[in-house]
Amino acid sequence: MNITIIGRKCTPRDAFKEKAEKKLAKVDKFFASEADAKITATVEKSYQTVEITVNAGGMVFRAQEKADTIDDALDNCVDNLIRRIRKNKTKLEKRLKDASFDSFPEEDVAEETEFELVRTKAVSVKPQSVEEAILQMNMLGHEFYMFTNSATDLISLVYRRTDGGYGLLEPSAD
Repeated sequence: MNITIIGRKCTPRDAFKEKAEKKLAKVDKFFASEADAKITATVEKSYQTVEITVNAGGMVFRAQEKADTIDDALDNCVDNLIRRIRKNKTKLEKRLKDASFDSFPEEDVAEETEFELVRTKAVSVKPQSVEEAILQMNMLGHEFYMFTNSATDLISLVYRRTDGGYGLLEPSAD
């Protein structure tokens, strides 16, 4: 697995880098060697955040955790990522039949075998700017809002991030 470690508002220490690589060895057993992992460590005033994103076989696996120390955030983030992978292992094995995803070691984790769709809703999407869409989302009190981006004429989605900012999802040809 190729590992990239990035620091936001900080420079990760060598001890953190070594611990991160050691911890990701737990995740590495799920993937073939061509998987890419990106660890982003962020230091804020009252907490530390670690985000891990793994790209493997066309799938993206992501976990993010906050804690008082960067090491605790790393531990929690790796555990969360492993739990998510194991929970969906049957669906992932079916989807990733190629060699990019190795078989799962057995462990006692409740497996999610079916998704329960509890509601379907039709929404009209009108052309708006990103700023207008964020304003509309805030006016509705929602966490996300789908709209037609007037700049690109594509269906897009804005969402509220846990760090207080906003995100924009747009379709890609990749």
